Amino acid sequence: MPHCGGPSKRGTMLKDSLDRNVAAIAANYDSADEIFFNEPGRHFPRRSEIIRMIRDVRVLLFPGYFGDESISESDPSYFIGETLIRIKNVLRTQLREAFLFRDGSTMTRDEIEARVNEVSDTFIGRLPELQKLLLKDVQAAFDGDPAAQSKEEIILTYPGTFAVFVYRLAHELYVQNVPLIPRLMTEYAHSKTGVDINAGAQIGEYFFIDHATGVVIGETTIIGNHVKVYQGVTLGALSTRKGQQLSGVKRHPTIEDNVTIYSNASVLGGETVVGEGSTIAGGAFVTESVGKNSRVVNKFEVIVREPKAN
Repeated sequence: MPHCGGPSKRGTMLKDSLDRNVAAIAANYDSADEIFFNEPGRHFPRRSEIIRMIRDVRVLLFPGYFGDESISESDPSYFIGETLIRIKNVLRTQLREAFLFRDGSTMTRDEIEARVNEVSDTFIGRLPELQKLLLKDVQAAFDGDPAAQSKEEIILTYPGTFAVFVYRLAHELYVQNVPLIPRLMTEYAHSKTGVDINAGAQIGEYFFIDHATGVVIGETTIIGNHVKVYQGVTLGALSTRKGQQLSGVKRHPTIEDNVTIYSNASVLGGETVVGEGSTIAGGAFVTESVGKNSRVVNKFEVIVREPKAN
């Protein structure tokens, strides 16, 4: 019987294999183009802290639904103040990391600290209006879904409502040109719900995503008020082959007020406008504008209906 070697020989082989893999991965670190694996003092916002902040904001704006907080009916001030302080502290720390990541070589620490103060103050100041806006989204879901038994059910359980909630928070940071954090926020919601709303999209009041799976809303999409979309809808670009050359270019559609887009429809292109009061049928593929009060049955047929007389 051939001799296979003892434990010491096998141990040496395993060590040699480990050493080769260590060396190969270390070489990848050194050769990664513009990905700073080895740079000391790197700064990134922490995903876990961003998620914690999202949860705290959710508890603040929908008290009694997602935490064990006890709120005095006569004076909720202590709960509100304590929660706002916690949110702001986390946000400030993560903003500092985000600005150092992007601007650390071009801005002084004092300049970065000024931006942190400005952004955090603006974000906290926007929360009362965001709460009102989110309650309108809840109302839209209740009005638009005959299966909904209560607004409480929508707040507690509807994934589309959660995705829109996170989007609206992220959008407030996006419009202040905050790096990384808005994407971390919306990708967290994407992973939880299957709904991918880029933080740059502009979405009006009373927005509802029904069934909320597989929806994609691109960065330069503009959506009006009282818009309802179903599962699998894509509001996307016609082509992204030019890559970074398209950054900042309007490449996603505009959806005007009171539009309904049914499941698995795609509306594509930065010049595409879906007119007010229109309906896009399930599975439709729309790459050209349609006028007001249109019903798009498929990519070949557009039916224009006259508004009902008052």
